[in-house]
Amino acid sequence: MRLERSIPAEALDAIRAPLLAAGAAPADAPVMQPLGLLLDLAGEAMRSRLFVVSGDGGEEAALRPDFTVAVARQHFAGGASAGRYRYEGKAFRVAPRGSDRAEEFLQIGIEAFEAGDPVAADAEMAALAWAASAAGGRGDLSLILGDVSLFAAFVDSLDLAAPLAARLKRAFAKPRQLKAELDGDVAASSDDDKSRIAALLAGLTEAEASAVLQELWSLAGIEPVGGRRPAEIARRLVEKAETAKAGRLDAEQAAKVRAFLAVSDRPDAALDAIASLAGPNDGSLKTAVGGWRARLSGMAAGGVPLERATLAAAFGRAFGYYDGYLFEVRSAGLGDERPIAAGGRYDGLPGRLGVSTTNTGAVGFMVRPARAYAGGGE
Repeated sequence: MRLERSIPAEALDAIRAPLLAAGAAPADAPVMQPLGLLLDLAGEAMRSRLFVVSGDGGEEAALRPDFTVAVARQHFAGGASAGRYRYEGKAFRVAPRGSDRAEEFLQIGIEAFEAGDPVAADAEMAALAWAASAAGGRGDLSLILGDVSLFAAFVDSLDLAAPLAARLKRAFAKPRQLKAELDGDVAASSDDDKSRIAALLAGLTEAEASAVLQELWSLAGIEPVGGRRPAEIARRLVEKAETAKAGRLDAEQAAKVRAFLAVSDRPDAALDAIASLAGPNDGSLKTAVGGWRARLSGMAAGGVPLERATLAAAFGRAFGYYDGYLFEVRSAGLGDERPIAAGGRYDGLPGRLGVSTTNTGAVGFMVRPARAYAGGGE
């Protein structure tokens, strides 16, 4: 496992300082996290980046690749309705083949589970992440912004059939599937929509479909492998069955989606371009664009230089639990694949963790101090 280079204590203190002033309680989340849960939340593509460990009882776990899920689990397990946490510790990810990236590295960050104005909270998190990143001394920083929910609002404006709109939203974070949708290749966008098991489960609730799968496994005398929970497998199979019934984009709709995904400009100009692409049912998109203008004002007031920011409509992150605004602080010297800081909104995560009722939003960010430090190279 390749270790990250350490940085001078005074540099780490400077990078850490904005987080210390943010009024967050210290948190120390467990290093080991359930593999199945991580795959359910972050997506199957994350498996190759995880360090997997098998316990004596056969349960599979992974070294935490990030702190968001770990801190969220700890927060909701404690029964608190709201909380803001500051963490500092090691995270672990398998480096891409041929890469020299560190596989054990220091992350610091904040996760906030709070009621109130989500737009203001988003702006605050981006400003804190920028301040911490800039404290490392690099002069080549930039900020890229995106929003999963902005794409969802745009899709809603097109007034598509509900199954098609849902499938398109799911494909946003999966470039291959999204390309297949735009090219009209429905079969390729759904992996295998002719699955007989998927057809069998179609129309059942998630609990019913999960029970059917477990009964089939029991009759066959087999145990599922790979850390996936029955409910998650059932949900994915049902989605495949529904795909075949969802139809496809016509040429005009596909062209509008391509135009949306091509938007990448200074934030105000990008919002103007997105608004101009709205379909006939544009109420949600107008609201989302208005929220973004307020978010940008808050970021500027918090010290973020918006002249260094780009709003890219197609920007997404590998962790599949983000469902709102997203950002990364990047360094020209390190390149786009090694962000210094990253974060966003994940309001849907509590429900996916089994929390039945909560009136709090969820937003946070992480900073890689070794990347922020001007004398560092990782």
